[in-house]
Amino acid sequence: MSLRILARTLAVSLRAMVVATVVLGIGYTLLITAVGQLALPWQAGGSLVTDSTGRVVGSALIGQSFADAEGVPLAQYLQSRPSAAGDGYDAGASGGSNEGPENATLIEQIAQRQAAIATRDAVAVAAIPADAVTASASGLDPHISPEYALLQVPRIAAARDLDEATVREMIESRIQSRDLGYLGQPRVNVLEVNLALDRLEG
Repeated sequence: MSLRILARTLAVSLRAMVVATVVLGIGYTLLITAVGQLALPWQAGGSLVTDSTGRVVGSALIGQSFADAEGVPLAQYLQSRPSAAGDGYDAGASGGSNEGPENATLIEQIAQRQAAIATRDAVAVAAIPADAVTASASGLDPHISPEYALLQVPRIAAARDLDEATVREMIESRIQSRDLGYLGQPRVNVLEVNLALDRLEG
């Protein structure tokens, strides 16, 4: 192959790479971003949730902890499921524990969580649903099962000096059904309920 043909081949390859980078790497990204911002601005912006003052308090798609600085769960709030993301609820380290059902560490963690919930919510261990003691695959699930949410009603009502029926109704009215009627399970968004509880008291 002559140097002239080689140079021409390299020039064509370089131009193709530049065009592909501009069109696919930059143009496509800008197009999809623009479509997302126009068609679904809230979702494209991170599904951010604000409180009554307009302050961003989280995302509807990312779970978070409702505990004090020492990690003690706050009695007046609905508690999320455990998190294995980083040190817990770390959106930059999403992931599960990857421990099997017979892993000794996981079994011990589940037993500790069951004991803590049984004490905190004054319920029998057998009444505690699985999602209350196991982390999701992402470690950032913003939802819990209706069973786990309703199990927490007496504690929340007592901590906020509210009627249990009021708290129960607030949770039941926010149970989200299966997607398309058959995908997934009924669920409750923890942040949504906790903000509603704060608004009710405020």
